[in-house]
Amino acid sequence: MKKGLIGKKIGMTQIFDEKGNVIPVTVIEAGPCAVVQKKTAENDGYQAVQVGYGDVKAQRVNKPMKGHFDKGNVAPKKVLKEFRLSDIDSVNVGDILKADLFEVGEKVDVIGTSKGKGTAGVIKRWNFARLRESHGTGPVARNGGSLGVIDPARIFKGKKMAGHLGAERVTIQNLTVAKVDAENNLIAVKGAIPGPKGGIVVIADAKKA
Repeated sequence: MKKGLIGKKIGMTQIFDEKGNVIPVTVIEAGPCAVVQKKTAENDGYQAVQVGYGDVKAQRVNKPMKGHFDKGNVAPKKVLKEFRLSDIDSVNVGDILKADLFEVGEKVDVIGTSKGKGTAGVIKRWNFARLRESHGTGPVARNGGSLGVIDPARIFKGKKMAGHLGAERVTIQNLTVAKVDAENNLIAVKGAIPGPKGGIVVIADAKKA
């Protein structure tokens, strides 16, 4: 990884290219992010940069985190993420990273948390087919069917059943940066990204670009 930012999903809209074609985009408020800490192979066993996003009141930070921010002389941040960069020499603690870190046409990966949808049945969760509600079917049209077998008298691991749906970490790869508004720290990427409006996302250079 060469670079990355923490941001917030603003929502979806559309823009027009030079030929007048409509491009659906998702707008991300990317930064400003502050470099809170640098981790080196000598001290930590790996090299990475810890980045903070979103200001938070000092009284809302516990003492260990207050000391952590004071050590880097950085204002307290709401969200902290690590980026394992291939080169950390060009980044220093206290640096402010903004949306102009990325350029139009660049390929990026966006990581977010999908919308939580609570407990769902097998039809909604796994796209199971329902039974025909003909004579004799009974009130089981949306049931998942048999769960196990007589021997070994248990449900095999990985069995698709009803349960919690959504609220999972999702990565969308190789999205194209369609527009960068450096003044307002906004990045528009082609297509949709995971998470609800206002959700925290991580944007980084694409691994498969």
